[in-house]
Amino acid sequence: MDELLDQVALLVRARFSLLYLLSHEEERVERALRRLAKRQDTPLWRWRCTEGITSPDGELVPDTASPEAALGWLKDHDAPGFFLFLDLHPMLDQAAVIRSLRDSETQLGARKQAVLLLGPQLRIPQELSKDVRIVDVPLPGADEVGRLLKVVLKRQGVKLTDTLFERFVRSSLGLSEKEIKRTYAQILLQGGSFREEDLAVLARSKRQAIRRSRFLEFYEEVGQMDGVGGLGNLKEWLLRRSAAFAESARKFGLPEPKGVFLLGVQGCGKSLTAKAVAGLFRMPLLRLDVGALFAGTGQGAEESLRETIRIAESISPCVLWIDEMEKAFVNDLAASGLSGLGTLLTWMQEKTKPVFVVATANEVRLLPPELLRKGRFDEVFFVDLPNVHERLQILEIHVSNRDRDPDDFDLLQAAEETEKYSGAELEQVVVEALFNAYAENRPLGRRDLIKVVRDTVPLAITMDDRLKELREWARSRTRPASLDRRRIDFFEDFQEA
Repeated sequence: MDELLDQVALLVRARFSLLYLLSHEEERVERALRRLAKRQDTPLWRWRCTEGITSPDGELVPDTASPEAALGWLKDHDAPGFFLFLDLHPMLDQAAVIRSLRDSETQLGARKQAVLLLGPQLRIPQELSKDVRIVDVPLPGADEVGRLLKVVLKRQGVKLTDTLFERFVRSSLGLSEKEIKRTYAQILLQGGSFREEDLAVLARSKRQAIRRSRFLEFYEEVGQMDGVGGLGNLKEWLLRRSAAFAESARKFGLPEPKGVFLLGVQGCGKSLTAKAVAGLFRMPLLRLDVGALFAGTGQGAEESLRETIRIAESISPCVLWIDEMEKAFVNDLAASGLSGLGTLLTWMQEKTKPVFVVATANEVRLLPPELLRKGRFDEVFFVDLPNVHERLQILEIHVSNRDRDPDDFDLLQAAEETEKYSGAELEQVVVEALFNAYAENRPLGRRDLIKVVRDTVPLAITMDDRLKELREWARSRTRPASLDRRRIDFFEDFQEA
């Protein structure tokens, strides 16, 4: 919150006299603005449509309940000050309100005044788009949550270990101040203390808060890299970056890792890898439904995007999985300039919070070149159909996941006969074989997988031309996610000889 106050103070000094503070947290923001007003020895006036303008001393200014009357009063009030308008955004479509704000804007700076519009929704009419500066209010950060938790612990006479204290702070990130206070109260009412099992209460509160965003999904359970078959190059690259979020990496001169873009064939492990990245990095995972986010245009999409970014940054360090990225470009929204897509690309380029973005895409022809530019992602990988060595590994994983010993089956032959099968199709081979064995009331046989393979036609065979086109596109634009087994096999054969 201190950074926000510094930002507001700087903007006011620079003569930005109309600021739009985007937040649900009225009490927290107003309390912070009062600290700023006191620090700068500047009065803070507040307007609500239910009561009108309230002076710094708490006295109501009569006949100022309507926005036109309040702005008319402001026009005649020439003393310096901050003027906080709560929930004015539903009335910003009124011509008189727009005109009054535009007229006032030319006088505010000279009078050392600033109008601060505070609301949870971004609604700026076109007439004011060049005059209003948007300020995203972040959710409470680690320092702020830590201070709040210390106050609660002191009042209750509860002591926590440093490790458990840090876990409670981290688990609270992504919630508003009011949500944190209510959840802490719930924990105290249930057990009278803060125990490790109470972290689950915070997880449920966080899941509820994120669910209200409509476009974000919070994953409590993430995957592990051992559950991803193949993709050796990608795994090695991710492993090298798994420790780069530590403070020692900053001292070494490394920037925060930005993210990775996974392009390629559908069903070959991109989504599974995104979940496993969170497990490898030991971070929470958020999934962004980018198709739903950009289904609308205008300020609705941009407002939702800003809320998404605020949540992701407040929970950081975290992994943000942007699934099926190409859906954002279906209607050429980047060219329209109305969807907030430019905001997303700018944030990916310039973000400073440790949010590691894992973007996935199947249809690369819809992607604009600027999306793949270095700086938005650390690397772009192409995920192709698995080779025979990777198919064997994938089959072993799926057989083991179903409590069978891979050595009991002829998986090598199955791997050799499943050329052009995706990872998802290989999993279905195992599942179909299990269905057949169960229907016949017998154990899964050694040759059951081979039989299913010979009765199945993989999707890639019917899309052979499309696959060639995709590989040709990726050849000069991406890095292969799989190891080049031809070179490995060559050296292994050479050593044996």
